[in-house]
Amino acid sequence: MSVENIVELLPFREWFSQAAIEWLVIVGFAAVGMLLVALVVCLIRMGPVAAFSSLGRTLTAGLVDLVRMSPRRVLAMSWLAVKESIRRRVVVVFAIFILILLFAGWFLDPSSSQPARLYLSFVLTATSYLVLLLALFLSALSLPADIKNKTLHTIVTKPVRPSEIVLGRILGFVAVGTLLLAIMGPISYGFVVRGLSHTHQLTAENLQPIQRGTTGEMAGFKGRTSEVRNHTHQATIDENGNAWVSTEQGHKHELTVHRSGDKTTYELGPPEGMLVARVPIYGKIRFKDRAGKDAEKGVNVGDEWTYRSFLEGGSNAAAVWTFSDVTPARFPEDKFPTGLPLELNIEVFRTHKGDMSDPEKVPGILGSISLRNPKTGETVDDVRIFEARDFATDTQYIPRKIETPDGKTIDLFKDLVADGKLEVSLKCVPRAQYFGAAQADVYLRANDASFAINFLKGYLGVWLQMVVVIGIGVMFSTFLSGPVAMIATLGVLIGGFFTDFMSQLASGEAMGGGPFESAIRLVTQENMVSPLEPGLQTNIAQMLDTWTSYPMAAAAAVLPKFGTFDFSSYVAYGFDISSGLILQCLCRALAFLVPVFIASYFFLKTREVAR
Repeated sequence: MSVENIVELLPFREWFSQAAIEWLVIVGFAAVGMLLVALVVCLIRMGPVAAFSSLGRTLTAGLVDLVRMSPRRVLAMSWLAVKESIRRRVVVVFAIFILILLFAGWFLDPSSSQPARLYLSFVLTATSYLVLLLALFLSALSLPADIKNKTLHTIVTKPVRPSEIVLGRILGFVAVGTLLLAIMGPISYGFVVRGLSHTHQLTAENLQPIQRGTTGEMAGFKGRTSEVRNHTHQATIDENGNAWVSTEQGHKHELTVHRSGDKTTYELGPPEGMLVARVPIYGKIRFKDRAGKDAEKGVNVGDEWTYRSFLEGGSNAAAVWTFSDVTPARFPEDKFPTGLPLELNIEVFRTHKGDMSDPEKVPGILGSISLRNPKTGETVDDVRIFEARDFATDTQYIPRKIETPDGKTIDLFKDLVADGKLEVSLKCVPRAQYFGAAQADVYLRANDASFAINFLKGYLGVWLQMVVVIGIGVMFSTFLSGPVAMIATLGVLIGGFFTDFMSQLASGEAMGGGPFESAIRLVTQENMVSPLEPGLQTNIAQMLDTWTSYPMAAAAAVLPKFGTFDFSSYVAYGFDISSGLILQCLCRALAFLVPVFIASYFFLKTREVAR
């Protein structure tokens, strides 16, 4: 394991210890609650002595069954579930997926500003919905259908334990879903690559000569390529024959010049930079106000979404990122000859816009990047001056050797980096204009991982969601009828996607108050920021919100957070899914599956059909 991987796993170790304690507490309380409910039911049915005796025998038999499970019988039950899934026409889901891809070209616009993001989000989201619906129907309807058709009665008369039936169902359905994803993944990848593939034409008629300003000598040629998918690229060719094109819509093309006698032709390759998997180094952000003093956050420009803080232009307001692990070994000169790549994806807020009719001709807002040694305080201002556009990814290179106006040469790693730490400051230059920035908006691009592997990781997130849904669906099917089990599983699935919002409602952090206060605002059309007028109605709503916050917080803690398994945004926005994040999600999925499996076993064991 490399040093980078070890460093990457350190936050995971801290997270794991805290999450393990919380998991043990929640599972312990749930187990005690279930035991108390079972004891009450036994007391009502049998009386005190028989109740404790029956409960003890059930727990003892359950432990024995779980320990003595036979892998051979589990595989047999899994194969039975696979054949049952095939009988239930699982291939229909695959046919629907193919139809969606065939007609997707009618609705996906490859000439959009971010076509790769559009295509990747589409295929991952469509796959997720189809596979989760398949998992929902298979897991929730299978066991009740077998009980209704009395096919399960034949199985329980054999020497098969209830734990083997439950585990076999889960593994069988997971195997079917895994096979389906293994087929859909390469097809989706090919669909994305084919949908984004294009090139441009460049001829000598499109080029104009470039002359040096002082001597008038020929310095090369420049021009624009042909328009394809609503965009062109500016091509530049210097006097030595070196050629390159500008980046548009998140990509560029390799330009090759072919000379054959007096004839010169130009060839542009396929798009580059659309399908990437960046490995970013994030820094810790802090802010400075317009006087240059430390501040908790930037100014408020009236945006209700408070994720970003804004920097006032024409002042000393700044956002400062402190980066760690900035070393020559991580940024070798042979791999980063032009300097350290600093990527920015900031929000631009304009108080005066001018003519916005043609986005290509709208000038960006000037920004400046400064560097500072966090240990000695040595600062180099305005290392880079750039034009920022709203949410457009911009790469600025921090040079290794910096020439100051007084003729001094500053070495980046010797003079500005202290113990691997470097401070990068961002400012907005023009007055009455603003930059919006958050911690993840500026990062050092240390490396690029394989996009194909990152795409596979995105499908791993879909697989984890599917596995959790299958486990929950099988659990509900052990004691509920088919339609009721499907509704219950669907409720858990929908609630799992909104656990963060439920936590905010329970803690009072959600803008607009709790559910009852929000309902009043919705009816009276009050905004979400201003407090409600005091009175009986407001007091009752806030009291009801307080009462509902406890069960809502409990539900948010117990429900699986399906949003954490969704890696589609990482893949679509071009960021590598780290191994630490995958390990966290694997542990989360396992933390739900273990108690779900145990609960499924006891539910099935206590049913009349399983006796």
